[in-house]
Amino acid sequence: MTNSQSKLIRSLHDKKNRQELGLFLVEGAKSVIEVLQSDFEIQQLFSTSTFSDQNFELIESKVGRAEITEAFELEKAGTLETNDSVIAIVKQKNNTLPNLSKDDLVLALDDVRDPGNLGTIIRIADWYGIKNIIASKTSTDFYNSKVISASKGSFTRVNIFYTDLKEVLANTKKPILGAFMTGEDVHNFKFPKKGILVMGNESNGICPEIEALVTNKITIPRYGQAESLNVGIATAIIIDNWKK
Repeated sequence: MTNSQSKLIRSLHDKKNRQELGLFLVEGAKSVIEVLQSDFEIQQLFSTSTFSDQNFELIESKVGRAEITEAFELEKAGTLETNDSVIAIVKQKNNTLPNLSKDDLVLALDDVRDPGNLGTIIRIADWYGIKNIIASKTSTDFYNSKVISASKGSFTRVNIFYTDLKEVLANTKKPILGAFMTGEDVHNFKFPKKGILVMGNESNGICPEIEALVTNKITIPRYGQAESLNVGIATAIIIDNWKK
């Protein structure tokens, strides 16, 4: 790995550089194998000889070849504490809002800030077959390395679009369900066949502007003394009840 290549990788730790270059990092064997099998375009691949030998056919079909490097160089340039296999520099996709009318269930994120939470939500969406997430422009960056890592490869199968959330919700004909501390019990609520589920900020919940557009407020009943639920866990519980 040359100094300029290492410098490029380190520059992609920052959101500003990722946006300017239209690139992001995928690190570690599992996530890189997922991206090699996806429709993402890989610009460069840096791997140990072991990873390259084990995945030669996949690399050759997608990238052509990998730059062979040492594990310590991967750890030095990347964001992971331990990475003994591979780093990919990948091209970002266009942020184009799809036709959401075709989807039975769409997730909407209002100012979800924690990268780990977003990665978990992406993984949950993938588990339940949800293809599209719409997010407020203040939500954390999909291409943050912590988001990519936490999604465990699900970022290759779930699309996320950053937009004016209020405008999108104001123009939909679908029911809009919002998660609140008070509302209809998810265990008894009759979920619609199609709709949008809004999950709010970790500290403040759904903002008043978005709350005004919610058609049904729902809640997960509390039986103990915990103050609140993590937004990723809450998302999973609500979607599971919806899917039932």
